[in-house]
Amino acid sequence: MRNRKMRGLIILVVLLVTAYYFLPLVVPNLPSFWTTKRLKLGLDLQGGSQIQLEVDFTNSELSVKEREDAIKTAYEIIRNRIDQFGVAEPLIQRVANTNRIIIQLPGLKDPSRAKDLIGKTAMLEFKFVASSEQMQETYETMDKFLQENIEKYEFLEEFSDINETDEVVDVLGTEEEMDDESYNNAMIFTDLTTSETGMPLQIDYKHLAKLKSLLKDPLFLQNIPTGLQIALGKDNKHDPYSARDIYILHKSAEITGKSLDNAITKIGQGYTAKDKGPYIMLEFKKTGAKKFKNITGQNIGERLAVILDNIVFIAPTIESRIPDGQARITGNFTIEECHDLVIVLNAGSLPAPVNIIEERTVGPTLGSDSIKAGILAALIGMAFVILFMMIYYGLSGLFADIAVIVNVTFIIAVMTMLEGTLTMPGIAGMILTIGMAVDANVIIFERIREYLEAGKTIRSAVDSGFRRALVTILDANITTLITALVLYQFGTGPIKGFAVTLSIGIVGSMFASIVLVKAIFDGFVTNTAKDKLSI
Repeated sequence: MRNRKMRGLIILVVLLVTAYYFLPLVVPNLPSFWTTKRLKLGLDLQGGSQIQLEVDFTNSELSVKEREDAIKTAYEIIRNRIDQFGVAEPLIQRVANTNRIIIQLPGLKDPSRAKDLIGKTAMLEFKFVASSEQMQETYETMDKFLQENIEKYEFLEEFSDINETDEVVDVLGTEEEMDDESYNNAMIFTDLTTSETGMPLQIDYKHLAKLKSLLKDPLFLQNIPTGLQIALGKDNKHDPYSARDIYILHKSAEITGKSLDNAITKIGQGYTAKDKGPYIMLEFKKTGAKKFKNITGQNIGERLAVILDNIVFIAPTIESRIPDGQARITGNFTIEECHDLVIVLNAGSLPAPVNIIEERTVGPTLGSDSIKAGILAALIGMAFVILFMMIYYGLSGLFADIAVIVNVTFIIAVMTMLEGTLTMPGIAGMILTIGMAVDANVIIFERIREYLEAGKTIRSAVDSGFRRALVTILDANITTLITALVLYQFGTGPIKGFAVTLSIGIVGSMFASIVLVKAIFDGFVTNTAKDKLSI
């Protein structure tokens, strides 16, 4: 009696949990206390993006072993980034014996964001902003360099034109002398990096490509004063066509991302616009925190720029020593931007450049067709199984059919609870478990028939049938479960999806066939005075 109460309690708990996670999939507008989790669909069912990457060793001199290590490192970093990105059940797989990696992102609505995230190198640096004297020197040097080499930079000719006011007085000299004087007075770099509003150290959007070309030119970079560099500020996401800030920095970094322990997205609650909105909190390792404390303590009043991948995100003035080893990156971020930067910072830098060589999008039509075909196959298979069991085993077959339905809902509920993803191979595993779900009951029913034919009572035949069939059922299902676990451990992508649904289905099948059906028999057959059993 006590065992039956315990069994009834277990069945009740399982059925309630199953209903809790399954009903939201078929019943809309449930009470607020119901779960908000939904069954996720894989790339083949709901569409998404597939990206093929190639680790680029063109400009690197690495041995075969070093290249192999670099590919493995890139694979792990990309996997960490994608896992934190939040895509359900992504497939990240290396193409055998190559430097290529395939990524599948089911249901991704913004593939460009994922591509940016995957390719970032995440080089974090802290550098001091140059002094006003050094800035002046840089401007004078670069103006002179461009004046003397303007023929190499035709795209800057508009900044070297002779002004009309320079041509009106002939007595100043010959035309050739005037041209020389005009060019000598031309401040090409100064004009390029002064916005239309008259703000120095800013470049208008229409001239941005020109400056980027200069910053990629080796000859231009060689002539920047020793120990200094020119860097662009972060663009304004709210107004992408606005002027960009320009920074002249010390070339050597005071501290880098290697000293970083953790990066966290936070929301500012301050009273000023600067202190509101999302920002990134950086926490340094013990040695990095000590170094950061010394740097800030010894350079109060100086500007320290925070640079990520050669883009200056912020360059605040050090107002006091920072002893706790924390720093903030701010700059009109959205939550998504902060989240992506945090992922990149925490996941680490890629060991080599990664190029996207192929991108494919799976459209919703393919997903819709796949879902319809899968659902149709599952329904037809279930219908045949249910019909066969009812015809062949009568009322007992109906009990087995109830177990099949419970098993299917159990699979879907568990996958929803675990936030798993259903794919076409997963649907195949589910269809397979529909057939396997009644296999145990077939063994039990045939045993019961044998005992009834041998003259045993209904109660005795049912108890003996379940007890004698238990070993055979456990043996068959456990061996299949082991196979499914091996597939999950060593398989990838679709094979794992098949293994997951098969494993859940086997567990659900044993529960429904042995525990649930036995409880139904005890409640409706053996506890009542029956002379005949429909089996």
